[in-house]
Amino acid sequence: MSSFFIKKKGPPKDFKKSENSAGSKRKNDGDTGNKLKKKLNSKHNEEISSDSETEGPAVHRKRRANVEEEFDETPQEKKLRLAKLYLDQLRDEEEKKAEEESFETDLIAGRLQEEVLEQKGKLQRMVAKDLLPPDTSEIRLLRGHKLPVTCLVISPDDKHIFSAAKDCSIIKWDVENGKRLHTIAGGRKGTEDRHVGHTAHVLCISISSDGKYLATGDMNKLIMIWEAATCKHLYKFTGHRGPVSGLSFRRGTHDLYSASHDRSIKVWNVDENAYVETLFGHQDVITGLDSGSRERCVTAGGRDRTVRVWKIAEESQLVFHGHEGSIDCIQLINEEHMITGADDGSVSLWSVNKKKPLSTVKAAHGRHGDSGLEQPYWVAAVAALQNSDTVASGSHNSKVQLWKCGQGFRHLEPLFSIPVPGFVNSLKFSSSGKFLVAGVGQEHRYVPSYLPVIQRYSPERTYYHYTLIAD
Repeated sequence: MSSFFIKKKGPPKDFKKSENSAGSKRKNDGDTGNKLKKKLNSKHNEEISSDSETEGPAVHRKRRANVEEEFDETPQEKKLRLAKLYLDQLRDEEEKKAEEESFETDLIAGRLQEEVLEQKGKLQRMVAKDLLPPDTSEIRLLRGHKLPVTCLVISPDDKHIFSAAKDCSIIKWDVENGKRLHTIAGGRKGTEDRHVGHTAHVLCISISSDGKYLATGDMNKLIMIWEAATCKHLYKFTGHRGPVSGLSFRRGTHDLYSASHDRSIKVWNVDENAYVETLFGHQDVITGLDSGSRERCVTAGGRDRTVRVWKIAEESQLVFHGHEGSIDCIQLINEEHMITGADDGSVSLWSVNKKKPLSTVKAAHGRHGDSGLEQPYWVAAVAALQNSDTVASGSHNSKVQLWKCGQGFRHLEPLFSIPVPGFVNSLKFSSSGKFLVAGVGQEHRYVPSYLPVIQRYSPERTYYHYTLIAD
């Protein structure tokens, strides 16, 4: 950076000399004063310009012409010229404002149209075509639980992950750096009265759409409510007569839906720490639950092989059939469509307007076993990127499979698979769709840890009935 300093000129030498002589000879004061005034007038009338040495006659003539033009303009002409300038300025401002308003109107109209389509279940953002399989370096492994992870959820702002496991603990993770921010330790069996937290396997977890509340359910039939920001314990909900297998906050509210192995759905108001009502209908344990913004939820009925849509306000339900095996997981894609996975290895797309699946992929993760005795890999988790054409499924074939829903949800197309060794018990897309998180363990989330491995992976699922009759 350069700095320029301008020195101020001092009084002329003649001025100092005249002043001194005036002090000694006061009789010549009049003449000296007249000479001094003439000299000062001549000095002050000089034009000082940094361009005076370089400007030629042409520049001076142009400057004089501009000055003459200004002087030639009459007051009326000047007023007219300024008025035109002002009107032009107003016109430009109004045009710019109109363009901005038109742009905002288009945005609002587009947003309203999207909301209408979303409410009708017809919104389907085509993003699957832009997805690419991640590099090995882009797959991060977060370790912290001592026993298999059973469930997880991502905060609405995509900054945190909450995971729970069979060690009864809950961990809050930072998405950006993968560090543990908080751990809610699990307690031992028999310490329920003095331990703040779970003392049995945590099976399900959900977070409210504003990120305020976190809810967890366990094998001890309990629902715990936490403050998501601080992981502070708030409430404990009791009432289910079996393990709590599903939790979901209604979007935009603090209404909580819970499902249990006691075959019931319960509705809670977390703000008021209150129980609302109970709904019955399933003929077997409920293995999965999800909800959207409407006052309804969807459930998977396990061995009764049904999917049900519960209309809470009307206290009614719609029953759907289609799978040959136990329906173990369910997820809403939008308000009208959902995806399910079953132990017969199939993945199905559903519409609330049809009693049968719109599309079913059998043995979606392949088969395993000896020749002639092959069994399909059990689909234990599904996930959906909300209001899009992208879904995912997980099993224990060491891969998470991504799928593209065809136009109108008429069929499923495989996109690519991601290597994930272990039993995938939970899958969740981030709200932005930038990443997918899988909760992985060495066994299914419902399998008691002390059963032998050969029985845990038994196609007949003889161990599963232990869970059903444990009460």
